[in-house]
Formats: sequence, structure tokens, C-alpha cells
Amino acid sequence: MKTKAARSILIILLTLLGLGAIFGGGVLIISPSGALFKMPLYLLNNSPFNNYLIPGIILFSVLGLAPILLVWALLKKPKYKLVELLNFYKDMYWAWTFCIYLAFALIIWIQVEMFYLQSVHWSHTLYMLLAIAIIFVALLPQVRKRYENKH
Repeated sequence: MKTKAARSILIILLTLLGLGAIFGGGVLIISPSGALFKMPLYLLNNSPFNNYLIPGIILFSVLGLAPILLVWALLKKPKYKLVELLNFYKDMYWAWTFCIYLAFALIIWIQVEMFYLQSVHWSHTLYMLLAIAIIFVALLPQVRKRYENKH
């Protein structure tokens, strides 16, 4: 696979995650009762939340806006010293590292959601596969090479 194709796949995966989470989180913010998604509040009985507002805000920002910002950063490669402080892989461009972080955030989100709901839905499997795909594609040698920090 060529570098451009591999990078495009990563960007598509991040875009799909971002748009889906912006939509889902936005609906939960607009309708914290869950009515728009036909999600009854009793689903939150085992969680620390009384309604879907806080989960909606987390979904919208962490799994929605963050991947869209990462897409922009992967395309434009801006330099930010502050985020570089959080980059554990100093030999890699920070946005590449944050793709890995984001995939793990998605895995944690799904695990916490399943724990609190005490059930598994087909969408959990879909998003778990999306997280694995993001990690897999980001770790492809041609993607890694594209985002190596040249010292």
C-alpha cells in the first residue's frame, strides 16, 4: 500500500469517528433526556449520570471534535509546543501520537459504556473495530514514515 493511500485511510477513519460522535454527542446535548435517540433514562441507572448531557459533551468533544482536529493536523502539520509536551513518541509528529491516544480513548469509552449499561450493543463492536483499525493503520510502516519527526 502506498503512503498516500494509507494516510487517506487513517484520515477517513478519523473523519468517520469524528462526524459520528459530533452527531451523537450533539443529539445528546440537545436532548439530555435521550428522547431524540429513544434512549430511556433508566439506562443510566448504574452510571453516575442523571441524564445524557455530560456523556454527550464528552462524546462531542473528545471523540467528535478531537478526531476532526487531528485530521486537520495530519494534513497541515502545524507545530504546537504545548501538545508536544504530551507526545510520548518524540520521534513521531504529535498528531500521529494523538491518533493512538484517541483510539485508546475510544476503547475506554466503549468499555465504560458497556459497564454502565451492563449490556453490549452491535455498535460497541463496530466502534471497537474502528478503534483497532485506527491503531492498525497508524502503525503501518508507510504511515509512521510519513509522520516521523526529522531531527
